[in-house]
Amino acid sequence: MSDEPLQQSGGPDHGNRAPRDPSAGTGAPAGPAAPGGRKKGSKNRPGRTGRRRAVPTWRMTLATLLVIALVLIGGFIAGYQLVGIPPANPTATAQSNVYLYKDGSIIARDGEINRQNIQLAQVPLTVQHAVLAAEDRNFHSERAVDIKAMVRAGWNTLTGKGTQGGSTITQQFVKNYYLGQEQTVMRKAKEFFIAIKLNREVSKNQIFEGYLNTSYFGRNAYGIQAAAQAYYGKDIGDITTAEGAYLASLLNAPSAYDVVVHPENKAAAVARWNYVLDGMVKENWLSASERATMRFPVPGKVKASTGLSGQRGYIVQAVKDYLTTHKVIDENTLATGGYRITTTLEKKKQNALVKAVNDNVMSMTSNERPADRNVRVGGASIDPANGRVVAMYGGIDYTKQYVNNATRRDYQVGSTFKPFVFTSAVANRSTTRYGRRITPNTLYDGTNRRMVRGPNGPTGYAPANEDDISYGPITVRAATDKSVNAVYAQMAEDVGPGTVEDTAIALGIPENTPDLTASPSIALGTSTASVLDMTGAYATLANHGRHGTYTLVDKISKNAEELALPGRSTTQAVSREAADTTTSILQSVVENGSGTAAQGAGRPAAGKTGTAEEDKAAWFAGYTPNLATVIAVMGQDPDTGVQKPLYGALGLSRVNGAGAPAQTWAQYTGAALSGTAVEEFDLELESGAEEPALPTDEGTGPTDTGTPSETPSGQPPSSPPSTPPTSPATSEPATSAPPADGSTDTFGDDNGGIDELFPQGAAGAPPTQTE
Repeated sequence: MSDEPLQQSGGPDHGNRAPRDPSAGTGAPAGPAAPGGRKKGSKNRPGRTGRRRAVPTWRMTLATLLVIALVLIGGFIAGYQLVGIPPANPTATAQSNVYLYKDGSIIARDGEINRQNIQLAQVPLTVQHAVLAAEDRNFHSERAVDIKAMVRAGWNTLTGKGTQGGSTITQQFVKNYYLGQEQTVMRKAKEFFIAIKLNREVSKNQIFEGYLNTSYFGRNAYGIQAAAQAYYGKDIGDITTAEGAYLASLLNAPSAYDVVVHPENKAAAVARWNYVLDGMVKENWLSASERATMRFPVPGKVKASTGLSGQRGYIVQAVKDYLTTHKVIDENTLATGGYRITTTLEKKKQNALVKAVNDNVMSMTSNERPADRNVRVGGASIDPANGRVVAMYGGIDYTKQYVNNATRRDYQVGSTFKPFVFTSAVANRSTTRYGRRITPNTLYDGTNRRMVRGPNGPTGYAPANEDDISYGPITVRAATDKSVNAVYAQMAEDVGPGTVEDTAIALGIPENTPDLTASPSIALGTSTASVLDMTGAYATLANHGRHGTYTLVDKISKNAEELALPGRSTTQAVSREAADTTTSILQSVVENGSGTAAQGAGRPAAGKTGTAEEDKAAWFAGYTPNLATVIAVMGQDPDTGVQKPLYGALGLSRVNGAGAPAQTWAQYTGAALSGTAVEEFDLELESGAEEPALPTDEGTGPTDTGTPSETPSGQPPSSPPSTPPTSPATSEPATSAPPADGSTDTFGDDNGGIDELFPQGAAGAPPTQTE
């Protein structure tokens, strides 16, 4: 209502005008008037004039304040009811899976966000206190929001004193985890209500744990665990009080306080560090005497991005495949991130393998040779005693060559498959077509393109030897040294291609390996097992025939909870005698045959070279008593992905297993085992497998070295020949003559109709022949 005095007519008095004479026009006499134009006896207050009229009355002020209070209360109630706790924003929950060497050092992370969530109990109490001293010393006793601090921060910002932090740890966690970093009134309002609700629904420890896992510490490190690794190269549980105080200091200005990146800011960073420690003393979280002994902990150098370049991507992909194929975790769950995966890879051996490949292969390539564009390398190394993969080489760079050459299954393994044929022969007590036990000293016909004969006669398969060389009569040991296809194709037929296939699978070659077919050609390595598959199988031979699946993962955990890994059991895939006898002839390959380059390792070694059809891949597979390794050089067009021959690559007319692969194997093995004692092979050989003695003048006809199979693969001819066929001459003499006690074998009917050089009962030793 108006504060103006009312007239008799009820209207307001405008100014100091005298009221109209009521007698005017009525004839009634006018009564006496009070001074100032007010009638005597009036109770109206004096009128408001001038500037006073612009000033609200106390009633208006009170009403306004009441309305504002009602609006605020209503807004608070509405906001509290309407604003719920939302799901976490994707950035806050996104984590990288971190992959570690066996010693705990980082190999790679497979996500853009460098974060590893941990539980609050994993953070040392002194580090927790350091964070509280830096950010919110009253966290455990205060409310979710600090109104006074928010008002003070707002006022300082408005008055030009700089942007001020007025948020509690709860509010900061809400911003990091549920909202975002945008500076808007709407975001701040949501933060306010969510913080209040959250504080009522979860414990302070849960909020603090979330805050530590979502805060940014610089160096692309989200969360205090990632920060501990980024600045000090260790887990948060190993961080000292002084280091924890520095990490806590970073929360105030992450990039600016990195004294390695910004040495000019060291004084400010040290001042902040001192502020944190002094706050801990003030809150009785740290003794003054301990505080006095502390020195500023300068962090380590900034590490290069641990993305997926180089070997890291290949390793990450191989580990993922291992985890999913062994059903440790499904692919979608693994993709959510946050897993800490400790591999079996050993950093020293991994680095040694990369260096060996670079020194012996990649450094030999040239941009001026078109063939060098096609060069690819795969490598893997396994500890035979436990099946742990200790090193892997997938290619020159995961970001440039995506396919992992260590795990791909599309290149023929070539003659590296031949040892499985011989192992199968010994393990199954196989015989030649004429009932002779197959041993390292058994004679076979090494004539080029000799027709393989089965129980029912010619098979139609007549493989060529490398370079079309004919060897004539040759022992299995020498045929292995020289990788004679004619001998091993016939041996596979004698043993039984299906039996050879079974043995290869038992040794570690996957059953679903492409082109692993039961035919005589299986001996020549037409199947396309991976480098890692072959390494596992050779590790079985090194482990005396005892096989267990290889493993790439030592431990996997998330939020300190470990996932169960498949247990590793071993089985005797083949007899020890079979594996060890194979080792003995593979030692001969390194000592006398195509694998002599492997002697560069300076260790007792056994191995086998191999070349794929059309020289599209060259292999060396070998082992010492305590390390099995396979190296393959492959040819592939980088544009089309088509396999290409290696002719002309590395400046050579041909690339074969005896060259770059064996040289790489030797350098790696020597470096990987440096500092360890030299270990000799401890072999138990099958009967008749020993090195043969030189023949004497009184040599007698050969005798059987063992009991023939009950179902020999063939029958002897009715009348043996009187003289052996003549073999074509080459530049090298035969390595040895067969022993007097037997171990001779057959020749094909295509070789003059002669099937057996020295049938049982014939006198004399075989003549010396050239190869």
